[in-house]
Amino acid sequence: MREIITFPAEVDISNSARLGSELLAAFRPGVTVVIADMSRTAFCDSFDTRRLLIANDRAGENLAQLRVVVATANVLRVLRLTGVDQVLDIYPSLPGALADSAPVVPRS
Repeated sequence: MREIITFPAEVDISNSARLGSELLAAFRPGVTVVIADMSRTAFCDSFDTRRLLIANDRAGENLAQLRVVVATANVLRVLRLTGVDQVLDIYPSLPGALADSAPVVPRS
């Protein structure tokens, strides 16, 4: 089973805790893939990239997978600058993340 968490246009302190909780709660029994759909997200601060890493750790603990959809250059740049792109499976579109293929955003 798959779970999709849709992120807003901006991810910051005003919605960070809620999104982090939603991501962690999505890793319940029977869920094998959680997709963090950030395709419409234009801003994500570095604190929230840490929340993605925590969710990725939770995925591993639950023998599941976290897939992150990033379509904007700004968010992808933050993930690259922080090195988070080396850890997360990043996809450029939701259809790509829904497919059972490997991520198509190359790790730098």
